[in-house]
Amino acid sequence: MKTKMDFPNINERKAEGVGPDGNAYRVLVVDDSMFVTKQISQILTSEGFDVVGTAKDGQEGLEKYKELYPNVDLVTMDITMPKMDGVTSLEKIIEFDKDARVIMISALGKQDLVKKSLLLGAKNYIVKPLDRKKVLERVLMSLK
Repeated sequence: MKTKMDFPNINERKAEGVGPDGNAYRVLVVDDSMFVTKQISQILTSEGFDVVGTAKDGQEGLEKYKELYPNVDLVTMDITMPKMDGVTSLEKIIEFDKDARVIMISALGKQDLVKKSLLLGAKNYIVKPLDRKKVLERVLMSLK
């Protein structure tokens, strides 16, 4: 019986979610939509990223970030959420860790909030509906 060793994969490539040290980048996903959280998590884990936590609002996201710190390489943060919105949560995360890498996720029509987030220190943004290629592109750009 033939095994995988008999058929080396000519298209084999390094997973994009793995850093130069061989360890997976660790991501915290903050979004009030279970669907979006699941979608982002699936896109990232399929590329070798390690989703170390999820949160359903900005307050929980801030608490999770502090709890996981310094073992978080990146946060994806929805802008519009209950309890504490993403912009406020971003501000508080940056206050806590000025080197935090946060990518904002917004629906169309929220350009003013996206702009404010970038001025506050967000590394990038992604517009919904999510596109796998764009998500990975923006995430990887933010980790450099």
